[in-house]
Amino acid sequence: MIKNTLHKLSRAALCLSIAAAFGVTGSAAYAAAPMVKTSAPAYYRSMLGAFEVTALSDGTIKLPVDKILMEPEQKTREVLAKSFLQAPLETSVNVYLVNTGNKLILIDAGTGSLFGPSLGKLIANLRASGYEPSQIDDIYLTHLHPDHAGGLMINGEMIFSNANIHVNQAEADYWLDQKNMEQAPADSKAFFQGAMASVNPYKAANKLRTFSKDGELLPGLTAHSTQGHTTGHTSYLLESQGEKMLVVGDLIHVAAVQLDKPEVTVTFDSHAKEASAMRQKIFVKAAKDGVIVAATHIQFPGMGRLKKTGASYQWVPVNFTLMP
Repeated sequence: MIKNTLHKLSRAALCLSIAAAFGVTGSAAYAAAPMVKTSAPAYYRSMLGAFEVTALSDGTIKLPVDKILMEPEQKTREVLAKSFLQAPLETSVNVYLVNTGNKLILIDAGTGSLFGPSLGKLIANLRASGYEPSQIDDIYLTHLHPDHAGGLMINGEMIFSNANIHVNQAEADYWLDQKNMEQAPADSKAFFQGAMASVNPYKAANKLRTFSKDGELLPGLTAHSTQGHTTGHTSYLLESQGEKMLVVGDLIHVAAVQLDKPEVTVTFDSHAKEASAMRQKIFVKAAKDGVIVAATHIQFPGMGRLKKTGASYQWVPVNFTLMP
């Protein structure tokens, strides 16, 4: 008994001696590693039939959604709280890259340098995903608001120098018209200025292409008018080997609110009643058909399906897929 006790004491003394030799004591505190405070490049890649689809983050921006949604501010805050969110709401800006095997297509172009440092990350994430801006063949714009077209030009440079830009004719006619800008309210002029600065250089280079009807623009890519948010707002349906994804742009801004009440609009809607009716129409069809919906402002990567529950909808994110 005494021998075992002495043996235990000797082992304890040895451990203490080793600890002391290395400067470790019972009261010592290990220093925490410095915080990195950066994320991995934000892109998410999956297959849609034979198409490779890469969701690219342009970053996030904190939006005062309680003030821009057309419902009582307190109501918005209460609804956000149910999803453990609050205003201002950190809101994603997503862009979608589609490799059809024959074409490399970008749907929308992010913000460029038109907003703060938390945005404008499209090019860095595009390169991190394995592609260069010079490889893009075509860019299809849902509309010409600056968070969708601003990334076409950065510091006066046509970033996508080899790409043709496609947009609905009504959209181009409205936002690229000098008279419309002059007649617009003061707080709306920046939208026109942003569109002109972003698109006109491509127009001057004969790289602007417009379309005026719904229909197939490329094999597997179809334009569908979803006007309301803007006059020529367009959604794009991608289809390959029976799989479908609808890229809806600004058909929805605040998922926590507008999935529950699709009728709620935002101050940025040019035609609020049309925007509300269009959202409800598209939601019904998307839920019925089970298509993947890709939305600019739903949390990155903004890809999921809609499940109808009464008059509301549930967002079912796409299942994570690890590409080989």
